[in-house]
Amino acid sequence: MKISEAMSRPAVSVPVGTPLRQVAHEMADYGVGSVIVTEVDALRGIVTDRDLALATLARGLDANGAVDSVMTSPVITVNAADDIHVAYRTFRASGFRRLPVLEGHRVVGVLTVDDMLIDVFQRLTDLLGPVA
Repeated sequence: MKISEAMSRPAVSVPVGTPLRQVAHEMADYGVGSVIVTEVDALRGIVTDRDLALATLARGLDANGAVDSVMTSPVITVNAADDIHVAYRTFRASGFRRLPVLEGHRVVGVLTVDDMLIDVFQRLTDLLGPVA
């Protein structure tokens, strides 16, 4: 199975400099837990709902502050054409719960730990189907 078959698409993105308040609205509007930060379509970072909560509540940052002040950069990514096992290894090695998915240098989606759990449950269903 390829990563492109398990990922969520399209990735929700905002440009560098977007106010944190706007980023939170984007997450709420699209029902996602992370947003890709870009600059002229190039990946610059990723910000999660946890990043926003810790930045604004724990560190006291202004909700009008720029997303680049809390984003994670550089970003660990996976390629859409890679086998899903590459993603499993990347999640284990990085400790992150969300990975931007690239085709070349373009972000085409996001792969989450939740996406991987769906894959695991599907594999178990396939394995146990004949037994049941």
